[in-house]
Amino acid sequence: MKVLLIDDHPLILSALQTVIEGLGDNVKVLGVDSAAQARAALKTSQDFDLVLLDLQLGDADGFDVLTEFRAAYPALPVVVVSASDRASDVIRAIDLGAMGFVPKRTGKEMLVQALRLVMAGGIFVPSMSLGSGMSNAPAPAAASPVQAIGDAAQASGFQRVNALEGLSLTPRQTDVLALLLQGKPNKVIARELGVSVETVKDHVAAVLKALGVNSRTQAVLAVGQMSQQQPGAGFTTFRGSQT
Repeated sequence: MKVLLIDDHPLILSALQTVIEGLGDNVKVLGVDSAAQARAALKTSQDFDLVLLDLQLGDADGFDVLTEFRAAYPALPVVVVSASDRASDVIRAIDLGAMGFVPKRTGKEMLVQALRLVMAGGIFVPSMSLGSGMSNAPAPAAASPVQAIGDAAQASGFQRVNALEGLSLTPRQTDVLALLLQGKPNKVIARELGVSVETVKDHVAAVLKALGVNSRTQAVLAVGQMSQQQPGAGFTTFRGSQT
């Protein structure tokens, strides 16, 4: 696995590189400290498997870089690693196509879990309320992160956190969800699946209803939270379980 790590803080860049390289002997990390260096690296080499992107760069806005890379390299997953853990930043990053959002305050174990989940086809988002207000209010000390998510979601009337296998999606709806999670618009999904745009719209509506959400971004967040409740079971595993 070859990873492009982008962070303009030398100590953090070095620490993250050490953690990522510790994932295995076959993991190679190229660390760069600017958007310009990252662009040059991607133009020089097309074999990167993952990009880790800081939002605060000296020469560019991280959100702009995320948008740029997702448009230029749609098959290359990008995970945001940020000092921010604001719900609004998480939502915006996912909305722009990030396959994960990892706050820098996250421990080593959680970072490793996040990267493995993304590489397995899943989506990682930090524990947060899935209610309409997307509050980051701290949970009671006695509550686990999963309990906090579930309690906040049920209290808001927004959704119940179900198991991925319990969504009862059809094979076609599962295909649509997979492409939806990649940030692809309805026209592209229709072309790839060989169906009409209207059919895709119907499938998207069914998927959102099954997830108990109202938008694509909320769907990505919901699947990310569900994936975290099933260690080692990313969306790739979930797809394979459908019949």
